[in-house]
Amino acid sequence: MADGRRDRLSAVVTTPVLCDDTHRENVRTVLAELGVASVVLIDGVKAAAFGAGTDVTEPLLVVDIGAQLTEVALVAGGAVVEARRTALGLDDVRTVFPIVEVVGEALLELLRGDSGAQVVDALDRGVLLTGGGALRPEITYKLGQRLGAPVTPAPAPHTAAVRGAAAALQAIHRHPTST
Repeated sequence: MADGRRDRLSAVVTTPVLCDDTHRENVRTVLAELGVASVVLIDGVKAAAFGAGTDVTEPLLVVDIGAQLTEVALVAGGAVVEARRTALGLDDVRTVFPIVEVVGEALLELLRGDSGAQVVDALDRGVLLTGGGALRPEITYKLGQRLGAPVTPAPAPHTAAVRGAAAALQAIHRHPTST
């Protein structure tokens, strides 16, 4: 159908939290070369929270443990307020201890930062665990012990970010300015 709206390709792409402008511009350039007219970039931790169906207006701690990257973010008001990431993932470790320690240190840094009060509020609410690491019960258990807070894996945590990106894409297509 050639109504102008259907001819325009749109994409929502998740990016690692704290990725730089060069990375974002490279993504936009590649997609433009492929004919994508509208590109929306969204932090993977925020997309995962959306995909998990979690309220992101109140302070929320999201821990995303992937194969090669671990991200810890404070999300509030629908935006990533503060975050930390490390190039350590499930593929890099034999036991869960290094990942648990990295997450603990990242949360301590967030507590010491400008958003410390929001981090405390988020810890009271509990931690949302996403990514492939959330499929490993020992990570959920050890993180809960280390943090002294409830840790809840997202439903189908390894696909939460994809579901969140898909929801964002649907919202773009429903928005009146997309015509």
